[in-house]
Order: sequence, then structure tokens, then C-alpha cells
Amino acid sequence: MNPLARGKTSRNSNPYCADLITMAERELSAFFDAVTQLFGSEQAELSAEDWLQELIEIGALPASAREWRLITAKASIRLASRVSVSPLSSSLSLSLLTEPQIA
Repeated sequence: MNPLARGKTSRNSNPYCADLITMAERELSAFFDAVTQLFGSEQAELSAEDWLQELIEIGALPASAREWRLITAKASIRLASRVSVSPLSSSLSLSLLTEPQIA
């Protein structure tokens, strides 16, 4: 890389586009990390592919955090259709809902 060119921005750079890319990176990274923690790396990789597919299907870069979250929500629906809840976690969730909580 030319040391004199370092730090210069391209005449073709678009700060708005850079902001959108940063939002996309943050949203996908947060989603990927959460799925990895909850369901493991295999499901995280599949979910990242789902996320990217949802982005492709809308045909344009979302302009707001709300629109990025919608992509994540749709990818989460795909994740939910792949994973099943074990009977143990279902009964634990049910018991937490029905047992009185001690204050």
C-alpha cells in the first residue's frame, strides 16, 4: 500500500453507504453471537446464511436500525423452525411460569 495514500478517502466513497454497512455488520455480528451462545456454532452459521438471504430478498440496503432488526427477526423465525425445544426445557419453562415466585 502506498504510505502517502493511507488516510485519504476515495472520491467515490459514500459515507451514507459506509454507515449502512456498519449497521449491517453490527446487527449480523450480534445475531451470530447470540445464536452461537444459545444454540452453538452450527446453528449460528446456518442462521447467518438465513440472515444474508433475507437481506438479498429485500433487494436494497435497509436505511434504519428498525429495518435491520426486521431482517434479524425473519432469520430468527427460520432458526426457530430448525430447532426444537427439548421436553426438559419445556417443563422447566412451564414450571417457572406456574410456580409462585419468592420475593
